[in-house]
Amino acid sequence: MTEQTEQTGQTGQTGDNERRVRVVLVDDHRMFRAGVQAEIGQTDRTGVEVVGEAADAGQAVTVITATRPEVVLLDVHLPGGGGVEVLRRCAPLMAAPDRPVRFLALSVSDAAEDVIGVIRGGARGYVTKTITGTDLVDAIFRVADGDAVFSPRLAGFVLDAFASTDAPPVDEDMDRLTQREREVLRLIARGYAYKEIAKQLFISVKTVESHVSAVLRKLQLSNRHELTRWATARRLV
Repeated sequence: MTEQTEQTGQTGQTGDNERRVRVVLVDDHRMFRAGVQAEIGQTDRTGVEVVGEAADAGQAVTVITATRPEVVLLDVHLPGGGGVEVLRRCAPLMAAPDRPVRFLALSVSDAAEDVIGVIRGGARGYVTKTITGTDLVDAIFRVADGDAVFSPRLAGFVLDAFASTDAPPVDEDMDRLTQREREVLRLIARGYAYKEIAKQLFISVKTVESHVSAVLRKLQLSNRHELTRWATARRLV
């Protein structure tokens, strides 16, 4: 492990710091998970507490939902749909207003399409498996705090991808929506039923219906199919 992450401030943890970040490891290679656990899982020293592991997409969703960690270290290529599928199915957890689950991709791949795919899926960062243990702990804490973290070369992929989009830097339509309406919008666009949205956001079905009606009215759309097309065009799903 030799690659360094971009640094915007030192947040590495030591045993003297009482703060803890709960982490789930998702990777289909058991030996790699064991290595990461050995590198970062000494909680008294690193401040990182590994609360679960998973080897495929389905197992990952189950473990993440059960443990609600602050950060998930997510491999991009997994059996059962890959990291993007995990992100899609965990979208409600990422949108949770009280304890959002944040994702940091940790992969051997440095391909631009992999980086962009998981970032568009909702990951807060992407580092390669050449990262040092110290830098990985630092990245975990930064992602837990809401920062975006990338290995230096990979950051360029993200900047280039968003610089090439035709979407305006400020979306006036999105600005009309409340935070809760945006959460409902994204889940509707991802195909969730009203009952599923209500369960994930801890609100009633009637409240979901009210939010959907407000979104349709504010965006001047007629139905959820138009809403899905609208969200897809803006890469919100």
